Amino acid sequence: MRASAADEAIATVSRDRHASYLAGGTTQLDLMKDGVLRPERLVDITRLPLRGIMRTATSVHVGALTTMEELAADPALNERLPFVREALLLGASTQLRNMATIGGNLLQRARCRYFRDPAVAACNKRNPGSGCAAITGAQRMHAILGTSAHCIALHASDVAVPLVALDAVVRIQGEDGPRSVPLTQFYLPPGTTPDVENMLRHGELITEVEIPLLPEGTRSHYLKVRDRASYEFALTSAGVAVRLDGDVITEARIALGGVGTIPWRAWGAESVLRGCRVNGENFRTAAEAALEGARTLPGTAFKVELAKRTLVRTLETVAGGHP
Repeated sequence: MRASAADEAIATVSRDRHASYLAGGTTQLDLMKDGVLRPERLVDITRLPLRGIMRTATSVHVGALTTMEELAADPALNERLPFVREALLLGASTQLRNMATIGGNLLQRARCRYFRDPAVAACNKRNPGSGCAAITGAQRMHAILGTSAHCIALHASDVAVPLVALDAVVRIQGEDGPRSVPLTQFYLPPGTTPDVENMLRHGELITEVEIPLLPEGTRSHYLKVRDRASYEFALTSAGVAVRLDGDVITEARIALGGVGTIPWRAWGAESVLRGCRVNGENFRTAAEAALEGARTLPGTAFKVELAKRTLVRTLETVAGGHP
């Protein structure tokens, strides 16, 4: 069915355990074609009034159905949120950015080959309690942070990385009313329940994302390292924003992609950098802190050093002109 109002869509899906939302459609439709998802009813929300961008003095409010391309083209991103714009442009081709919505991007499912192949029986994300084929299978594109013995699937979103660094907030609407959740709390590591990926309850709908603006003078950059230059998922990535007073870092916001089961906020690295001088030794110390607790398998061990170098290079870029 095609919903004409948000309340109608929410009520329909909330009261039917076998119903799902359909917007841009790529992830939902791909997984349905592969037999991974089998909803009995799809509620088309593409015509709901959840599209648009509004700027205030302190933030940018983005409707969940705003496309990646529309957001990337907004002047506020070029002026005050350049690393968000970079992540959007590196996340997909122009054709996909013109279809993919911000809400859909944040909710995209794992790109794990075992999750997406119903012929593979062992996938706790698809079939709880069945095991994790990735742990003994091809591991190169999997996570090293936030993993568990039950799942090592990687979170694939590029734009979620700088949004997590910025403490962006998602506005959610459900039958019980609206609520707001910081993106740093929205995603859930797999733990013993890999099938529960975020805090959305069945039938709830993301309606808006609030993105805080960086203070004037803040430098930011998103670096994505991948096997090929053209629209590939990240092996590692880093979203960094820093404020400088001369050659001293007064504030740092850091998140990593390509390494976590969720977009990974590097709190330890931020703590290391705050009040430090700009130099390679401090950058490396921050990188060590960012990867503390990484758990690797033979196929993912290379990501530890690669992620550290990715972060160091990103910090060198945003601190350009300093030794």
